[in-house]
Amino acid sequence: MTCRLSIIRCAGGLMKRFFESYFHLSERGTDVKTEIIAGVTTFLTMMYIVPLNGIIMKDAGMPIEAVITATALISMSATMFNGFWSNTPIAMSVGLGLNSYFTYALVLGEKLPWQTVLGIVFLSGALFLVLTVTRVRRLIIESISAEFKIAVSAGIGIFIAFIGLKQMGIIAAHPVTYLTLGNLSDKNVLLGVTGIFLITALILRRVRGAFIIGIALTSMAGYAAGVSALPASFTSMPASIAPLFLKLDIAAALTPALIAPIITFMLTDLFDSLGTLAGVGYRAGIFDDSDSRPIQKTLEADAAATVFGSLLGLSTTTSFIESASGVEEGGRTGLTAVVTGLLFILTLFMLPLFTAIPANAIYPVLVMVGVFMFADLKKINFGDFETALPSFLIIVMMPLTFSITKGLAAGFIAHVFIKLVTGKFRELNAVIIILAMISVLAFVLD
Repeated sequence: MTCRLSIIRCAGGLMKRFFESYFHLSERGTDVKTEIIAGVTTFLTMMYIVPLNGIIMKDAGMPIEAVITATALISMSATMFNGFWSNTPIAMSVGLGLNSYFTYALVLGEKLPWQTVLGIVFLSGALFLVLTVTRVRRLIIESISAEFKIAVSAGIGIFIAFIGLKQMGIIAAHPVTYLTLGNLSDKNVLLGVTGIFLITALILRRVRGAFIIGIALTSMAGYAAGVSALPASFTSMPASIAPLFLKLDIAAALTPALIAPIITFMLTDLFDSLGTLAGVGYRAGIFDDSDSRPIQKTLEADAAATVFGSLLGLSTTTSFIESASGVEEGGRTGLTAVVTGLLFILTLFMLPLFTAIPANAIYPVLVMVGVFMFADLKKINFGDFETALPSFLIIVMMPLTFSITKGLAAGFIAHVFIKLVTGKFRELNAVIIILAMISVLAFVLD
């Protein structure tokens, strides 16, 4: 027994020294225990994405069991890869907003086969990867104003909140007014309303893991009300991803009419990732202007994960803002991300539980995420009409046209038009002009 304990202690000591050396823990002012706690915290705040992505992509006609397994796999592999590759505490998974765009705008709205949309995701990820390792990424970032990026975030926030409200039945179609309040006497609708109130209360009380706790509480309310039934078991072996694996249709995505959605996926992923890295990384002192390698490597991991995820049968993978919860617990290195990724292995065996969660216990999360994405809108100067018009068009056109692509396109076109009319065309550069031309295609080739 003593001999065995000595071997365990020796192995533990070697692992600790490896972590210290590889992740530079002392240099970042952290230790193994802190990084593990931070990793667990990040996992608990973002594990909701596994069942939520399953329900959203199920609406695109994709088998929910395979989607859940694939989501767990990409969350695990992308997060761990980023931890080792960039040494940053940034976790990754399928991006909210873009998975809604995938399902509700492109598959259900534009009637594209989900295999074709997976091809679009693959091409956008490959383009993102090329731009990330070249100077073009910097040109795009410098060419697009901060107000434009904020408007995109707010527009996507309204878009996914609208989807959440519509899917819950809180908003319903109307033949005259187009939209109206849903049937609040319906048990399913009431369950969605209950979920919104529960998650709101948890957020206001600053409860960590508010989303997953809110989903659990709302699900229990659903079981008690007879909206859905408890699963016969809570764990099982992972479902096969064979129905999704390598089913993408790249050839069908290589048409002029789909250039705009490809650019939309790429730009939105870029903006989303940069926003997350700015909000999480700089606050933690992980990134600084003198060394761009951590942010560069994180973006490379993000792009590579999107390409790999499309092969698994998933929408765009991106950096998760929930990484901030781990940073708040002291996470400063890639070890936090590695721990988070390892914990996603657990979700592979939770299929019966995830598939038994009522849909209206999950859709409230979309509404809450929409609120968070809308928060920075105050930074846009709506007193300046040159800034206000493009921003306004982006924000309102995304939900009204049910398309992130058309919202972005309207913003780029309005921006170029304003510069031409005011005689400020010299402020336009090649990147903006090319994006505006592609934006025109989004409407012409519709």
